[in-house]
Order: sequence, then structure tokens, then C-alpha cells
Amino acid sequence: MHCAVLQFPGSNCDNDALVALRSFQGITAKLVWHQETSLNGFDAIILPGGFSYGDYLRCGAIARFSPIMKALRQAADEGKLILGICNGFQILCEAGFLPGTLIRNRKLLFRCESVILRVEENETPFTNKCTPGQLLRLRIAHGEGCYTADEKTLKELEEYHQILFRYCDNQGELTTAANPNGSMENIAGICNRQRNIVGLMPHPERACEALLGGTDGRFVFESMLSSFAGKEN
Repeated sequence: MHCAVLQFPGSNCDNDALVALRSFQGITAKLVWHQETSLNGFDAIILPGGFSYGDYLRCGAIARFSPIMKALRQAADEGKLILGICNGFQILCEAGFLPGTLIRNRKLLFRCESVILRVEENETPFTNKCTPGQLLRLRIAHGEGCYTADEKTLKELEEYHQILFRYCDNQGELTTAANPNGSMENIAGICNRQRNIVGLMPHPERACEALLGGTDGRFVFESMLSSFAGKEN
């Protein structure tokens, strides 16, 4: 599986994603600058965390106009796997790839800490190596990670099983205390209806080595690799 890691002015988790991806046998990865106009030859695209364009206006609001976004739309329509992490999630929402939006955290606090996620769905290319109800420990680092959507959108996310991850406590309970940013319904990550595009605020690429504190993030990338291998066969 050949992955593109998009770079925008202000991206700061691009190399983290690159190193994490290259730690998997069967995955190759390359940085792609935002001014490129083609994603041909790539099987999956990662939009990493950071502060694209300095987060001016709103997080992801300027990145949506980058030249690479037209190619990203084409890749999405072709069914290629697209993963937006943190700022990448914000960009995907701003550009209309995913519903809803990310706004300032509850109490306007920047949160940098470990969180627990409960896997809600495993019938996706990003979670097929997980089991429903499985708990993952990942890191967050964001000031605008409060997922917000109107009542109709939230209902549709539930109806079409698009909520993949929710913030929870150590027992898997969806509590207010376990929700670091005030996201509606404790939502930490969602997918589109076609299930080839996912956005999440926590960083799986920062949980791929035991030496760095944990390996739960590997479930996401192993799922992507498994899905791609299944298509090849």
C-alpha cells in the first residue's frame, strides 16, 4: 500500500505520520506538498495534524482551497482510503468530505493528554482489526476538537453507523469527564457513508511504538493495510 502524507504550510505531524506508516511491512509512504495537483499512484492519503495556514479564519478553512484538494476529491470518488488526523479531520470537514465541524474546546482550553477511545464500528477499512467496544489509548493535542453537528446530521451518523470512535473512561463508559473537548455525543471520529474517508481528533501515529508509550494506534493502520490487501486479492 503506497500512502501519500499531505503537507500544508503549518503541518507539524507530517513526519510523525511518515515514520509511523513506514514501520509497517507492506506500507510505503511519501510526503506530498499541498501545491501538487495529482495523487495518482497512491492507494491511501493521510492528512496529518498541525496548524495548516496558521489556523487563520478557522482550522482547515484555508487548506480546503489548496491545489491538492481537487486531486483529493478525485481520490475519494475513486474509493481510495483517506484518513484525516486532528487538523486533517478539521480540513475534511471544512472541505465537505465529512459532515459537521470542529469548534473551540469546552472552556476554551487546549488539551494535550492521553484519552481513551471506544471503538463503535469495526466494519470499515480503518477499524476491521478492532472489535466493537474495544478501548484504545491515544494522544490528543488540540484547541478546536469539539465535534459539532445539527440534530439531523447526528441522527444520520447514528443511522448509517458512521461514528467510529467515542471518548470514554477506563470502563468504556461515555462520561462527561472522559470527553476532553465537549464533543457532541462524545464523538472522537467519524467516517463518510461510503466508509473510505475517516476523520478523528486523536493521533494514532503517536501510538505506534511501545517505547513512546503505546501501540494502540497500530490497529488503525493495520486495518487499512488489511483492507488494501483484501482488495488486491
